[in-house]
This record gives sequence, structure tokens and C-alpha cells, in this order.
Amino acid sequence: MKPTLLLVLLISISFLACKNKQKTAQQVLPQETTENITPDEEKDRGHKYILFYGNSLTAGYGVEEEESYPYLIQERLDSLDIKYTVINAGLSGETTAGGLSRINWVLKQNIDIFLLELGGNDLLRGLDVKSSEDNLRGIIQQVRAKYPDIPIILAGMQAPPNMGNDYTDAFAAIYPKLATEFDIGLIPFFLRDVGGRPLLNQQDGIHPNPAGQKIVVENVWEILKNYL
Repeated sequence: MKPTLLLVLLISISFLACKNKQKTAQQVLPQETTENITPDEEKDRGHKYILFYGNSLTAGYGVEEEESYPYLIQERLDSLDIKYTVINAGLSGETTAGGLSRINWVLKQNIDIFLLELGGNDLLRGLDVKSSEDNLRGIIQQVRAKYPDIPIILAGMQAPPNMGNDYTDAFAAIYPKLATEFDIGLIPFFLRDVGGRPLLNQQDGIHPNPAGQKIVVENVWEILKNYL
């Protein structure tokens, strides 16, 4: 029996950034910049940012901040002396439509790499595949319009088998289709080796636990490292 992947996305927003290579985080709002300097001045001083834009899977629902995959990515960057700051723009409960509606506000933050992880809530609700695709396309287009030269990485999602083969196949096809259309990076399946595995998820069977978060880090890093 194939494991059933469920994705439920809950409510909280956190913008985190590790500083001074310590295991601490700071809140970063899109309209703020380090030391109150302009984006151009930031680039001159070597400030670079990776923005993780998603739902509760990115927000780190149910785990400590330092156990979430964006935080662990920051730790890896610091350990390798790769000078990027991670911004966690995960919003629990977010759908692709919600992501499209708030993207302009988030893009006030200076960004050098944009990672898009959305679609899980659409899957859970059985929302129209075409609408989800159009919403993701709209987000990518707005990022491209604001920052035409930055890398964009799309995190692929897969519908649970109980949604039916037609729906499952159609939804899974969205992500490689958009990756090809916009020539962007693709994480084939964000929850590879985690989804549907009880020992790697919290009691809800939905959100990765600390052990699962570490595997998600590897899924993300496998693609992200090519754009650093």
C-alpha cells in the first residue's frame, strides 16, 4: 500500500535570519534592511538573501525554530562560510491564491535567491489544478518582474493517492511544467523520503518532525547549492 501524503498548513508567519554565525534568529520584515541601508548599499556591502516563500512546511509548524529546515539551511551556509542570510516567509495555512495575494508585500525585501514552496493546502482542499498552476505562475512572474536576474527554485508537491489518479497526475505535472516554462530550478518532490513515514512526521502525520526536517534540508540543499 502506498503511503498517503497529507499536507495541512497552519497559521503563523516568521521571518528569520541567523546572524554572526550564531544559533540565534532575528525577525526581518520586508520593508526593513540591515542597518537601515538601501538595497543598493546592501549589495555593495555583500549582503545576500535567500527567501523561502511557503506555508507551514516552511514556517516550521510544530518544531522549534532551530529545528526547522530554513534555520538548518542557514546553519549549513554559515558552516561553509557561504555568506547568505535566510529569510523565512512561510505562512501557515497558505494556499497558492494566498501566496499570490501577498507576494508584492514580501518582495519589498531585497532578495538574491527565491525558493517557492506552495501547493500543499490546495491539494488538501482538492482545489482546481488549473487555478493552482495559474497562481504559482503569477507568483513567479511577479518575482521575475521585480528581480529579473535572481535564481528561482520551485519545490514540487505531490497529491495523495486517495485524490484519484487523474488529479494526482495533473497536480504533480504543474511543477516540472512551470520549471521548464520559466527555466527555473526544481526540487522534484519537496517531501521526498519524508511524506507518509510516521517516524519522520509529527503526531498529525502531516508535518515533518525534527528528523524529517533534516531530510527536507537535504532535498532542498541538493538543488539550492547549485545557485549559491
